[in-house]
Order: sequence, then C-alpha cells, then structure tokens
Amino acid sequence: MLKAAFYYDGFNFYHAIKDLGEPYLKWCNLWELGERLIPKQTEQLVKVVFCTAFYPGDERKKWRHQQYLNALENVGVTTVKGHYVHEEASCDKCGKSWKKPTEKETDINVALQLMMDAQDGVFEKAYLVTADSGQAATARAFKDRFPQKQLVTVAPPGRNFSVHIARYTDGNRLAITKDHLDWAVLPAIVMSGTKPAGRRPREYDPPEWWISPKDRQV
Repeated sequence: MLKAAFYYDGFNFYHAIKDLGEPYLKWCNLWELGERLIPKQTEQLVKVVFCTAFYPGDERKKWRHQQYLNALENVGVTTVKGHYVHEEASCDKCGKSWKKPTEKETDINVALQLMMDAQDGVFEKAYLVTADSGQAATARAFKDRFPQKQLVTVAPPGRNFSVHIARYTDGNRLAITKDHLDWAVLPAIVMSGTKPAGRRPREYDPPEWWISPKDRQV
C-alpha cells in the first residue's frame, strides 16, 4: 500500500466551492474527501494538510473559519495558518488610496509542508490541491528532488487543471467534483469525545431538500 497525503491551498479550494453557489459544501470533511478520492486498493491516506489564514476585521467570518478549522483538526487534518498584511492600494481614476488586506504565506506553507513531508518519508504519493500555476515551481522542485515519489495535480471543483503544474506530474491528474463534496459534508456538530469541537455556521446549513448521500434510499 502506498502512503498518500493531500496538500490543500485553502483559499484556492474555498473560492472554487464558493463559486458553486452551494454554501453547505464549504463544511467539508477533507479527510473523508481524501479517502474517497484515492484508490483504496493500493493506497492508504496518512496525512491531510490544509493551509489558510484568518481574514482580518470580520469577526463573524473569523468565527466561521475557526469553527471549520476546529472540525478539521478533530477529524485528523493538519491545519497550517498564514497571515494577512495591509498593503497600500489606490485608484488610478480618482486618486483615492486605502489599505487593502492581502493574504500571505498560504502558497509558501503548501510548498513547505509538501517538501518537508517528502523529505521525512511521510508519503510515497502526494496530491496537490490547487489551480494556482504558481505552485508549478513546487512541482518542479518536487520532481527533481524526489523522482521516486509520485505527485498528482488535483483541480478544485469547477476549476481547470494548471497545465504548468501538470508538466511535472507524469500525467497524474484528478478533478474534485460537486458529488465528491456532497459525500463528505460534516455533521452539524463535530464532537470530540463528549464535547463539541466545531459547530456548523448557520450560513453553511444545507437547503431543506438536501439529504446526505449516506442516508438516501437506493
């Protein structure tokens, strides 16, 4: 059995789900999703890494984000946090300027986690979940440094594969679909023993018509 690991660019993944127009899919169990994506006959999921950062200033958004990270950590996902900085931005037409929050570290954290785990022998096969062509440099370095290991480029739902990353994956490609996400929706309350670990925000409640695929009649 090959040891498999997933590495998520959290913002790239989040915005792909947001564009689907089904907010309940954001409440996604990334460990279960990984187990559904790998061929279980030949691979064993050993690690899932989710790289992200808290958006500044919006406390409700931060609370939703924290609840999701709590839920992910409780099901075995490793979360790695970057940060935001406020950079100068201006309008060419009116000359107005303002401070724009800009996310930092997420793409670097994805690359570092992937390369460090490869060096430490955590996996034989890595799944890189992003459509960001900037990670092509990571894929190239991975192929050069670890030719005996496999890398799979994984397209977030509704996104195209990065052709730049795919150059270094020997044809290994995988696309996440809405159906994959549907199967991996977390329960409303994720428990840690007898205590709640993460509570689903009301903004992520499924529509009334939705039934988990696990509960649907054949």
